[in-house]
Amino acid sequence: MQDFGKVAVLLGGKSGERDVSLKSGTAVLAALQRQGVNAHAFDPATRLLHDLESFDLAMISLHGRFGEDGAMQGALELLGIPYTGSGVMASAIGMDKWRTKMMWSAAGVSTPAFEVVTADSDFDAIEKKLGLPLFVKPANEGSSIGISKVKQAGELKAAYELAAKSDPLVIAEQFVGGGEYTVGILGNQALPIVRIVPKNEFYDFEAKYLRDDTEYRCPSGLSAEKEALIQQEALLAFNTIGCQGWGRVDFLMDEAGKHYFLEVNTSPGMTDHSLVPMAAKAAGISFDELVVKILRLAHVG
Repeated sequence: MQDFGKVAVLLGGKSGERDVSLKSGTAVLAALQRQGVNAHAFDPATRLLHDLESFDLAMISLHGRFGEDGAMQGALELLGIPYTGSGVMASAIGMDKWRTKMMWSAAGVSTPAFEVVTADSDFDAIEKKLGLPLFVKPANEGSSIGISKVKQAGELKAAYELAAKSDPLVIAEQFVGGGEYTVGILGNQALPIVRIVPKNEFYDFEAKYLRDDTEYRCPSGLSAEKEALIQQEALLAFNTIGCQGWGRVDFLMDEAGKHYFLEVNTSPGMTDHSLVPMAAKAAGISFDELVVKILRLAHVG
């Protein structure tokens, strides 16, 4: 029996990632209950926040806006309820790919070259500066929502308009094509690296959540020395944003073997396709153990 008091598993929510959050939260809730935790589902989209006052802890399984961006973290701070994951500032910065990249660049953390794109941008000049192909993405969305790959000259404007439907802040990013990887973070520990090999052109929403042919490699295939170096730098990237508790740092490798950090996820997925549980398993940590370890790191402030 795990005595954490009454635990709210926050799931669902109002973002474009609601369905994924429901899957994550349902899996987390079941794991906690299997461990004897007095845990209950709480969907902020259907309940008033002041109902949380009857809970002792909050396990955040929300993804995207109003759950992963500091808003819910701020509400829990005001209510004085300890919660899992990063605090208000780190959650807000982590959700914003542009500001994350600005902070990483200042701290010497490698990240692909990028440009902010607006309706008034010189699209041709950005295409020439970053080179083709390139990626265009909303700065404040997750799960690859609104992302597209620009492969031919003249396509950037349409890609910008698609991304701008999800967020007014849009970035264009240099293509790095040597492989996609992720590092799970648990407390002060970097978990084994996972290599992602999508059968789609890139690791989009479909590859993440709907397809069964996306390949995940853990061990990653990197040398032990290279993996240890990247794990250390992933912790730096995580800490530079001010993150705490747990999360996930995604990175790309180029053909020459140089790595570039892409983004930090402060409330990663916990579904049957998710990467942090996969990395934890490789480290000898079961899904149920992982969920309890995350809950033990709950905090206020």
